[in-house]
Amino acid sequence: MSFTALFQRQIAAAMAVAVVLAAILLWRRPGDRASIRNALVLLGLCGIAQIVDAIARSMGGLVTAAIAADAASVLVGLVLIRLAVLFTFRVALAALGSRPARIVEELATVFVFAAWGFVWLRLAGVDLASLVTTSAIITAVIGFSMQQSLGNVLGGVMLQLDRSLRPGDWVRVDDVTGRIVEITWRHTAIETRNGETVVVPNGWLIQNRFTVLGTRANPDAPWRRWIRVNVDLSANPADVCRVLEDSVRNATIENVATSPPPSAVLTDFGPRHGSYALRYWLNDRGPDDATDGRVRLHMAAALARHNMRLGVPYQEQLDLQDNEAHRKAESDAEHRRRVAAIAAVELFAPLSEAERESLAAHLVYAPFAAGDVMTRQGAVAHWLYLIVSGIADVSVETPAGRRDVGTLGPGEVMGEMGMMTGAPRRATVTARTDIACYRLDKSGFAQILRNRPDIAESISRILAARAAELAGREAAAPTPHAPPHRDILERIRHYFGIAEKNPVD
Repeated sequence: MSFTALFQRQIAAAMAVAVVLAAILLWRRPGDRASIRNALVLLGLCGIAQIVDAIARSMGGLVTAAIAADAASVLVGLVLIRLAVLFTFRVALAALGSRPARIVEELATVFVFAAWGFVWLRLAGVDLASLVTTSAIITAVIGFSMQQSLGNVLGGVMLQLDRSLRPGDWVRVDDVTGRIVEITWRHTAIETRNGETVVVPNGWLIQNRFTVLGTRANPDAPWRRWIRVNVDLSANPADVCRVLEDSVRNATIENVATSPPPSAVLTDFGPRHGSYALRYWLNDRGPDDATDGRVRLHMAAALARHNMRLGVPYQEQLDLQDNEAHRKAESDAEHRRRVAAIAAVELFAPLSEAERESLAAHLVYAPFAAGDVMTRQGAVAHWLYLIVSGIADVSVETPAGRRDVGTLGPGEVMGEMGMMTGAPRRATVTARTDIACYRLDKSGFAQILRNRPDIAESISRILAARAAELAGREAAAPTPHAPPHRDILERIRHYFGIAEKNPVD
């Protein structure tokens, strides 16, 4: 008779303990349901082996009964060890605030399994001395032939014990950048942004340098990105740095951190250009290229608004063709577009055709990228923007928070009160889409107004009507009532320094 037949009661008790452990684990660790389910399946097989043992024994099949009893004892030991290790590491130690690396749990499971195997063999009457001698020889042969595989296994143990890499970390290994999705005994799996999974042997990671994108103290800390651009030396480097910083600081760009703030530096000089780097901080390491692209859009729009040309290689400049006719055709077409844009604006309706032609020469192309703050409530700026294409949102800050009051589209202007009277901006305007517009400052309009001071009255009436409309939209905001047109007229005259020739009734 097999020795395990003597332990039927002990096996039944062990099965009961296993069921209790499984119930506790299912209650406290629902995320480990798969491991617990597998253990219960083995426990079910153990129960079947017990039934077979009982049936075979009643029918005189002692050999079959012994085999079934041995199988039941092995299975119940494996199940009890697995559940006990799960309970110890994932419930008991977690309750004490200790969270060892998963590899420690796996090593403990292997060692206890091995110990249980030796105990079972000893109880079964196997000579362990001869078994150990034979096993040592086999182990030496296997170790010599599997040095690399064993190195990967030991590498996996070391990586998890010192926690130099953890699942979820973003890493750069040679030319591969991605997030660690799994660390096994043999390899580490890295999932790239291209939807690829790169498998790196643990032994290689132990022997080579890799970069973890993030700090150990705060793995989710923002990640600094560098965007490089060359700008023509005709622009003041200090102004270029300021414009690049403001292009991100004054825009709403998804995944771009507001703190730390962006910073720009002049990194080098080239033939006819300066090399600049804008450093911004990325919140989410996943969409890095996409966010870099959006930041570049805002940088390009800001440089264009400030008439700062991109740096062109010297050789390319030498290859440019001087085509006077082509340049004149482009200039004439652009001038016609500007005159048409001015004619579509109600504010400039009192102007003659010649005055519109003259005013068009003072317009400056000023693009904005979606998310750019075009003007901010309370700011003082002596120019207006004439929108050619795109949509912008108008909002005001109230004690109750931000309040949307309208939108602006093609053919509309903003900042007209600031250009005509010097008044602060009454609202914040943010680009909802990419916007193409022209900027007109005070000096561009001053000559026309001085030559024809009478048009100030017509413009003041238009401004008064627009101010009344905005005041109506801001009914819930604590803003002053829109000034009457006479008050606006006097402010225009004072601001531009023109005398009152024909007093208004």
